[in-house]
Amino acid sequence: MSDKVLEVKNITKRYKNLTVLDNLSFDIFEGEIFGFLGPNGAGKTTLMRLICGMSKPTSGEIFVCGYSVQKEFEKAIMYVGAMIENCQVYPYMTGYQNLTYYAGLYKGIDQSSIDDVVEIVGMTSRIHDKVKTYSYGMRQRIALAQALLHHPKLLVLDEPTNGLDANGVIELRKTLKLLAAKTNMSILVSSHILAEMEQVCDTIAVFNHGKLLELRTIDSIQKMTQAERRVSIKVDYPNYACKIVLSSFNIEPEIAGSCILVPYDIELVPKIINALKSKGIKLYEAKTINKNLEDIYLEILRNKNRNKKI
Repeated sequence: MSDKVLEVKNITKRYKNLTVLDNLSFDIFEGEIFGFLGPNGAGKTTLMRLICGMSKPTSGEIFVCGYSVQKEFEKAIMYVGAMIENCQVYPYMTGYQNLTYYAGLYKGIDQSSIDDVVEIVGMTSRIHDKVKTYSYGMRQRIALAQALLHHPKLLVLDEPTNGLDANGVIELRKTLKLLAAKTNMSILVSSHILAEMEQVCDTIAVFNHGKLLELRTIDSIQKMTQAERRVSIKVDYPNYACKIVLSSFNIEPEIAGSCILVPYDIELVPKIINALKSKGIKLYEAKTINKNLEDIYLEILRNKNRNKKI
């Protein structure tokens, strides 16, 4: 098994009477891309700030590569690169000058290392232009390059796709996957773009009201969605169609508007369609429906909220 890069142990954060994070525990391993999901105010950014030592927990402890962020800050933070909230770049300097300045804060970062991160973030053609001429998305790229300068073991990214166009989002996804695969870097990322999280992450953690509601691997989510595939059949009389399916196959379909939903079965579906036709039902469309991360995310929030009310 890969080594643990991040250990979050029983972390609670309170501001007076407000509990922002409530007894959170999880681990992130080498080469893992770990995603935070949750609505605004769920506690994602607060937790990232705690991991980076920008704030202190009320209780609990965080370890990076075995070092306590609270007790051994300098040793722990050496292994962390971060891009949280606003992009910290100097607009009157060029992108390259910004990186040179930040490189001076570490030991052993030479010009070739700077050139490498510039290429990784796709800023080679504009790196010698002043930052004030950059778009917000380009400033995001420079901020990411800054976070990568010292080759961290853990990269923490809070909403990194903000301000990026579609191509920028695709390039960022490729970059993160490359870093995890080739350098064994662990990446902790939060985003509101659920489809992107599904494509880039290995593990997803769902937060709400400061609590960790669910922790699942993308592999387990994909297996679940395959198991819960359904076929939507658009018909002229959905109620009558449901009765036919129930009497003929002992399956009770769900009605969704003018469609009936039946379990996906490659052999059964043609039989259902033929049975409906034989009873005079008109069929307009049949398509497979897969659950995605957004469906599961909303389902988790609904179930937890329902349990909370009970």
